[in-house]
Parts: sequence; C-alpha cells; structure tokens
Amino acid sequence: MKKLHFIGIGGAGMAPLAQLSLESGIAVSGSDSAVSAKSEHLKSLGAQVFCGHKKEQLPEDAELVIYSSAVTEENPERQRAAELGIPQLRRGEFLGIFARRFKRVAAVSGSHGKSSITAMLCTILESCGCDPGALIGAARIEGESALTGNGDIFVTEVDESDGTHTCVRPFLGIVPNIDEDHEWSVGGAEALKENFRTFGRNCTHLLIADTPELKAFFAGHPKLVTAPQPDSFAGFHGFMAKNAALAVKAAVLLGVGYEDALPAVRGFSGIERRMRLLSTRNEMIFLEDYAHHPTEVRSSIELVRTLYPGKELHVVFQPHRYARLERFFEGFCAALDLADQVTVTPVFAAWCESGEVDSAALASRLRKGVCYEGRWRSLAGELKAEKGNKVILLLGAGDISELAELLREK
Repeated sequence: MKKLHFIGIGGAGMAPLAQLSLESGIAVSGSDSAVSAKSEHLKSLGAQVFCGHKKEQLPEDAELVIYSSAVTEENPERQRAAELGIPQLRRGEFLGIFARRFKRVAAVSGSHGKSSITAMLCTILESCGCDPGALIGAARIEGESALTGNGDIFVTEVDESDGTHTCVRPFLGIVPNIDEDHEWSVGGAEALKENFRTFGRNCTHLLIADTPELKAFFAGHPKLVTAPQPDSFAGFHGFMAKNAALAVKAAVLLGVGYEDALPAVRGFSGIERRMRLLSTRNEMIFLEDYAHHPTEVRSSIELVRTLYPGKELHVVFQPHRYARLERFFEGFCAALDLADQVTVTPVFAAWCESGEVDSAALASRLRKGVCYEGRWRSLAGELKAEKGNKVILLLGAGDISELAELLREK
C-alpha cells in the first residue's frame, strides 16, 4: 500500500491513524469539514490535507479510501472513489489491517475509559523500555498519541460505536465495562452485545474488570483474566484508579514486571479532556471531563466530590447527541442531580439535528438546573465572575472544549 486518502482526517481516531500511515512510508492525503490542530499537524508531517469535501480532491491513484463512520455515501469523495473503483474502508476496518504489522496487539474496547487505559498502558510500556506502537484517541499531556514502535507491541483503542472492534485480532483484549450506549448505530442492544462477544472470541488473552457482569458475559473464554477495581490505586481515585489497575495488569500480561509497572503508571500525566485541571482562581477550581453518558457523568461527579470535599459543585453539561439524551434521559437527571448546580447547554447534535427531548427539557427536570443558550465567550465570563469555595466542572464530548479553552490558565 503506497497511497491512502482519509475522509474526516482530523478526527480523534482518524488523525493518529493517518500519522502512523505517514510514518510507515505511505503517502497520505485527506479532507475534513474544518481546519483543526490535528489536520495542521498532519500537514506539517507531509500529508496533503483539504478543508471541505470535493470530488476533485481524491487522488485518482489512491489505492484505498478510509472514512470516518460519520461520513455517508453521499460524500462527494466517496462517490468519486466508487466511480473510480477505489476500495473504501471504515477507519476501524483499516485499523484492523494496519495492526497486523505488529507481533502482539493489545486492544482496549468498552463503553467507558478506553482512551485513558490505552494511554496509561502506553506510558507504562514506554517507561519500561518496550518501545510500543500506539494509537490513542485523545491527546496525551506528555508524548504522542500515535507511535510507530519497534514492531512488537501495538496498543490501541478499538471502537464499539460502529462495531469495528470486531475487526482486530488482539493478542490481548482489555474490556473495562459494557454499558448501554451506541446501540442505535449498530442495530440494537443485542447486536451491541454480540459485537462484544465477537471481540472477546477474537482475543487470544482477554483481560476484564473484576465485576460479576463481565465475568458472566465472557464466561468460558479459555484465557480470561480479571483485574481488581479499587477505589484508590497508585495515587489515583475513583474511575481513574480502576483504569490504572487494568493498565498495570495488562502490562504484566505483556511481560512487564509488576514492580516496574506500578511506579511507571504513577508517572502518567493524563490526556486532554479527561478530568483535566483548567485553572484556579482564588477558591474556584475549573475542571473539564469528556463524560457524555450517565454512567460517566455520575463517575466524574463522584470523583470530584472525593478530590475536593467540602466544595460546592457547579456542573456545566453539554448533552452529546439527541439519541443519547432521549435514550438515557432519566439517567442523566439522576446523575446530574448529584451536583449542587447545573447549567445545561444546547445539545451537540452529532449526525442528527433534532430529537424528542432537548436541553431545556433536561434542565427543567433538575433540582437546580438552568438552560443556557448564549455564546461560549459569554458563559465563560459568567463562570469567571462566580465566587465562593466551589468547583466548576465542564462535562461533554462536543464543542464544549471551546468553553474549556476560554477558562484555561494562560
């Protein structure tokens, strides 16, 4: 394979895969709907990147088109590829092929925590001299999110939202949880479960969180291993402690000594948008987290309560997808009511522009909820003007990251 074209090249999973292709000596071109830091980084590495989608941007000598699952058949570059007879694969399908370059693949799948566990495991392996290849779907605070490695171990997260986690054949599979989410995009709840069963069958070794649900789900796997789920571990608390315990166990299964893995994970600096400190002002603390499912929202709030006892908690929440808000409406209400105050911003639509319930409906159901429909800059000004011994926690997977940048310590 000498020439690839990526549609949606600036995406969280697409950009590192395009980078790995570039660094493997493959010519890369691609397009995205807007310019981003990721697409600019790829250009600096030698990729040809276009803003917007046009038929003429697809090189006629491209051997393969890789597209994000958000890109439909109506995309003009996909239509041109069909006209030219150029094969097309979803990102996760191509990832399954790319991963075959490595002797051992460690693949993290699950409903929550994939990026953090992948990044933690990568940090441990790097610290212990293993020189892993890696694909992490979030920016690491220290280090690259795409690593070519020495050809032995490849650490990657794999996506259940489009079912392409079934396309990898891991030496070691890692599953922290299976929750109800994304079933609308894979054909229903039973289809989602069957995809996870297939992922498990594809794994030579399977590491899961030590929970009754997962042990029952994967019962019968010939090489099933569990990791404890402590509330505190290696300096981490809450869901981050559970992630760290899985990462350490995975490293041990890949040949790292426990006595080396434990101090290595303590050096993990984190990834962007996952319980990140943005700034502090007097007694005010500003944090952001990627939580966008009720389980994640509850876990984030509980962790903040543990880390900052006695502080008032103001959550700013951006719902992600109308389908998810409607499907888990009651769960969101229960989780967000654990905060002292909640500001709900407009839904980040992501593929669907409307739904049966919206942000105003969510805010009206909360004990102390308000719906905010102004601009991010105006909201940032209001949040900065608040006073008191409190934490302001931004939650969401959409463009609430723009609000986070406005609150970040400069």
